[in-house]
Amino acid sequence: MRESRLAAGRDGRHGLQIMSFEQAAVRLAGGFARPIDDESLRAAIQAALPATPMGELESIKALPGMIDAAADTLHKAWRAGIDLAACAADHPRLAAIARLEAAVLDQLPPGMMRPLDIATAATARIGHAPAVLGPLEIVGLTELSPCWRPLLQALTAHIPVRWTAGPRSVPAWLEGTGVTVARAPAHAPGISAASAATAYHEAIEAIRWARSLLASGVPASEIAIATASPADYDDYFLALRADANIDFHFVHGIRTVATREGQAAAALADIVVRGLSQSRLRRLAALCRDSGPFETLPEGWLRVLPTDAPLSTPGAWNRLLNRLAPEDWPDGADHVPALRTAVETLVKGSEAASEIGEAFLKGRALAIWRKALLAGPAASIDATLETLKQDDGLEACVCVAWMPASALAASPRRFVRLLGLNSSRWPRGIAEDRLIPGHIIPTPVLDPLPVNLADRRDFETILATTADTVVLSRARRDSDGRLLGRSPLLAGRGEETYLRRNATPAHAFSETDRLMARPQEFAADPQAVGAQGCWRDWRRGEITPHDGLVRADHPLVLAILGRTQSASSLRRLLRNPLSFVWVYAFGWREPQSSAEPLVLDALGIGDLVHLVLDRALRDLETGDGLASADAETIEAAVARAAQAVAADWESERPVPPAVIWSRTLDDARVMAGRALSYGDEVLPGARSYGEVPFGGSEPKSDAKTPWDTSAPVTIPDTGFKIAGYIDRLDISGDGKRALVRDYKTGRPPRGDIRLNGGRELQRCLYAFAVKALLGEDVAISASLLYPREPVDLQLDDPEAVLAEIKGYLRAARSSLARGAALPGPDTGGDYDDLAFALPANASATYCKRKMPAATERLGEVARVWEAE
Repeated sequence: MRESRLAAGRDGRHGLQIMSFEQAAVRLAGGFARPIDDESLRAAIQAALPATPMGELESIKALPGMIDAAADTLHKAWRAGIDLAACAADHPRLAAIARLEAAVLDQLPPGMMRPLDIATAATARIGHAPAVLGPLEIVGLTELSPCWRPLLQALTAHIPVRWTAGPRSVPAWLEGTGVTVARAPAHAPGISAASAATAYHEAIEAIRWARSLLASGVPASEIAIATASPADYDDYFLALRADANIDFHFVHGIRTVATREGQAAAALADIVVRGLSQSRLRRLAALCRDSGPFETLPEGWLRVLPTDAPLSTPGAWNRLLNRLAPEDWPDGADHVPALRTAVETLVKGSEAASEIGEAFLKGRALAIWRKALLAGPAASIDATLETLKQDDGLEACVCVAWMPASALAASPRRFVRLLGLNSSRWPRGIAEDRLIPGHIIPTPVLDPLPVNLADRRDFETILATTADTVVLSRARRDSDGRLLGRSPLLAGRGEETYLRRNATPAHAFSETDRLMARPQEFAADPQAVGAQGCWRDWRRGEITPHDGLVRADHPLVLAILGRTQSASSLRRLLRNPLSFVWVYAFGWREPQSSAEPLVLDALGIGDLVHLVLDRALRDLETGDGLASADAETIEAAVARAAQAVAADWESERPVPPAVIWSRTLDDARVMAGRALSYGDEVLPGARSYGEVPFGGSEPKSDAKTPWDTSAPVTIPDTGFKIAGYIDRLDISGDGKRALVRDYKTGRPPRGDIRLNGGRELQRCLYAFAVKALLGEDVAISASLLYPREPVDLQLDDPEAVLAEIKGYLRAARSSLARGAALPGPDTGGDYDDLAFALPANASATYCKRKMPAATERLGEVARVWEAE
C-alpha cells in the first residue's frame, strides 16, 4: 500500500484511494462499522476468557499462548466464512469456541464487526457502491478469503471490478463472477542459486549482494531480500544492519526487545516474573532513570546499594532501607521513602503487573507493556514481549527491504534475493489449528489458504514479477552443524554456487568485512600490529614487554610501591608481581556477581567465620572477658554473633539456598566456638581484641583498641609501610606479653611452615606491628590457628623470619622499580582472580613457557618461592 500510494502521488492521480478489500467493504457498509483489529480482539479475549466455560479446554485456558491461539482460531473461522454459532451443536469443542466468540463480541464496541457481518452489511448497501467506491481495481493479490468472495461477485453488478493479476496466477473461482481479469506476460529474470554455510552466512552474503548493487548505482527501492519465515533471520540482519550502516528496512517490523523502550519493558518483566533483586533493579533503573519513582532519585543513587548483596527478598530490602541515612545519598537528602515505594510496588508480582507498568514506564515503553498484557497472561509477560514487533521507523519506499515472501509477491522489486530455500522451511508444512483440529473441521475448510500452498504460490509469483535478477539461497547446515536438505522449489533451477564461509568476498558490506577480505591491509592496521605482536610474544620463551616488562622507574610503579601495603598486597608482590601492577596500578578487579551461589567459596567462608569471631569476641569482652568465660558462655556468644552476622550478610552479600545456608552457618558456629575456646596458655588478666586495626586502617567497630590506630608502621630497611587488621590480639594484664593469632578456615598444612613460599606473611608482619606499637619490651607470640581441626602453628623466632622477609621485600621493590612486573608462581593459578586477563589455559601453557625466564629475571625475589 505504501509503494502504491507513492506511485500514485508521483503520477498525480488525485482522488485515488488505496486500501485493503476489507477496508473497502467497511466503507460500503457505512455507519460506524469497523473491522476487528488484532489488539482489540486480544483485549476482548483476555477479558472474556476467564468467565467463559470452555469445556474440555477449561484446563488450558489460563496457560501462556491461549490468547494467541484463540485469536488465530477466530480469525481463521471468520476468514473462511464459518458460522461458529450454527456449528456449535456439531461438537463440544465448537460449542466452546462459539461461546468464546459470543463473549468476545459482547466485549467489543458495537461498531466493530466480524468479516462476515461486514460483508452482509456492505451487501445490504451495495446500491451505493458507485458513489461510495467507484471503479474497483484489485492489485497484487493471488487469492481472496472466502468471506469476501460473495461481496466481490455482487459488486460486479453495480461497478466495474478489475482484477489486475499481471503475471500472477489467477484463482479459479473468479471464472463466471463478472470480474474483469487483466493479465500480463511473466518476466524472465536472470535466476541463479547459491548455497551458504549457515543461515548467518546466508544473511552476510545477502548484505554483501545488496551493497554491491547499491555501489553499482541500483536504487535501494529496487532491492529486496525475502524468505518465507523472516523470524529465523531477523536477529542476524539486525546486527548486520548496524555494522553495514545502510538503510535496511524490516517490512514486517523488528522485535520490540531490540529497542531501548522494549528493553525497559523487558527489564520490568524480569522483575515481575522472577522477583526483585539488586541486579534486576539496577538494569531497570538504568533504562527508566527518567520515569516513575526513579525520576526523583539523585544522580548516582545506585551507590547506596551494597554491590555484593543480592537483595532478593523483601526482608533484605527492608533491612537495607532501615539503615540508610541521609548522608548515604549523593545529595545528602533522605530519599528512602521514594525507594521504599518503588520496592514495595515491584514486589507485588504479576498480579499487579498493570499497576507496576503504569508506575515505572512511560511513552513507547508503556505502550509496549500494555500491548504485552493484552497478548498474554501477566505471569508470562516476559515470553510475550519476545514475540511483539514494531515498525523500525524507516521508509520502505526508499530502502533496501527485508520482508516476508508474501509481501514481496504483492509488491515486486527488480532485484531479489530469496533466502531459506531448505526443505521444511520453504514451503512450510501444514499444521492443524491449535484449538480446532482436522477431525472436527477439516483443515482445508477452516484454512482454505494453507501456508504450504501460499509459500509455493508466492515463490512462483516472485519469479514471475521480478524484472531483472533473482538469487536463490539456502543454508547447507543449521546452527548446530546438522546437514539441511534442499527445498523442492529449487528443482530444475540449475547448478548452485558453493559459497565458502571463509572466502574473500567480491564486495564487502562493512569496514570489518573489508579488512577481513584484505589481510595485507589489515596487517598494517596499528591494532592488528599490536595484536599480532602480542600473540607472537606470548609464544616466545623469553620475557617481552607483553609479559610485564615496563621502563625503569615508571611513575605509576613507584607510586604503588610508595603506598601503604597490607600483608595480602605484599604477598601478591612476592608471588605475582604482574597481578600486583594490574590490581594496584590499573585498578583491575574480578567482576562481582550478585547472583546467589550454590555454596560459599573458601574466601566467603573465611569472611563469615571472621565476622562471627569478631562479634562474639566483642560480646564476651563487654562482660567478664574471654579469659574467664566457660564453654557455655562462649557458645551462647557465638550463637548470638552468628545470628547477627547472618542478618547483615543476607542484606549485603549473596547467600546460598536456605538449606545450604543454614548448614554453612552451623559450620561457622562450630569453627568460631573452637577458635575461641582453644585450650592454649591463657595470659594472666588478659584482654582480647578482634579485628584490631593498625597502620591507619579504619576501625570496623566502635570497640576499644590497644593503640593509636592512625600511627604508621614501617618495616625497617624496606621502604614499605604496612596496615591491616589483626584477627585476634590478647594482651596480658601487666602489658608484658601479647599473643597475635591469625585464623585460617581451610585445612592445615601437613607440616610446620614459616613463610610457605611467600604465602604466609601475616604472623611475622603482625607480630612486628604489635611490637612496634606496644614497645620493644613486650614479648610477642604469633601463631596460625586452624579451627577446623583444630591446629595451632606457632612462629618460632619472629625476629629471624622478619629479617628474611625484609631481604625478599627489598629485592621485590628493587626488581619492580626496574620494570620487572612479571608472572610468578600464583599467576594463572586456581586462586588468581585476574586469570581472565591472561592467555587461555595460561597455567598449563603460557606460565610454564615463561616461568624459567621470569625466575632468572626476578633473581633474589624468586628465592622466596622455595622458602619453607
